[in-house]
Amino acid sequence: MRSSFFHGVGGVLSADIAVPEHARELAFYARVLTTGQTPLWLEDLSNNKGTPIIGLGERIPEYEALPLQWMPHFQVADVGASAARTVELGGQELMHGKDDAGQSQWAVLVDPAGAAFGVIAVVPDDSGGAGQAERVGRIVWLSLAASDVATTGAFYERVIGWTAAGAGDDGVCEMRSPDGAGAAEIGPSHDGSEGVPPVWMIHLPVGDLAASLQHVREGGGEVVWEAPGGGHAVIRDPVGVCLALCADG
Repeated sequence: MRSSFFHGVGGVLSADIAVPEHARELAFYARVLTTGQTPLWLEDLSNNKGTPIIGLGERIPEYEALPLQWMPHFQVADVGASAARTVELGGQELMHGKDDAGQSQWAVLVDPAGAAFGVIAVVPDDSGGAGQAERVGRIVWLSLAASDVATTGAFYERVIGWTAAGAGDDGVCEMRSPDGAGAAEIGPSHDGSEGVPPVWMIHLPVGDLAASLQHVREGGGEVVWEAPGGGHAVIRDPVGVCLALCADG
């Protein structure tokens, strides 16, 4: 099974970014994501159940040090240990939130190649196991293009708690959660990643991919790459941030 969206070590339930031109960016994403007869997203960028999945914040001075890229929030067993390992392995710690007792709650980190991500404690699942098959907006997959797939995979094994499966003929390495489920992939640069900086690419489903890509172009963004036969595309938004859109289902 492949799904980035789950409760547990290595899972990602949300992603956020702080952007300039906030009003324009919000309008752009609201049009791009709310396509189809039954949209998976609402205009405030929560999903169609009203759950906040992606957060689009203003780039106030407090956030100026954050890279301009979508940052997925990975669940880890120990936030403090993950932050320390990131620095030990050549990455950076940009922000680190702790409670009044000094216990780590979250951190914003950057890997040695410049890909930003957050780490948070594991979020308990209070859904009773229901809803995963529902048609809702969520982060369906995560991918990262790396110049050295093996070294990058080893970094995330130690920081997040994933296990790197052997790379296939295409050089792509699947990162798996402790229970063996596919959670993300790290692969070599290819036609779809040319000109795209080393960032964690969040993959968001939309109800009508063709309509969404038309809105990207009309809204001042760019379609960087489309999969042969459709179904998946990498886009760049008006301020230069990259992400992937995919056809729902």
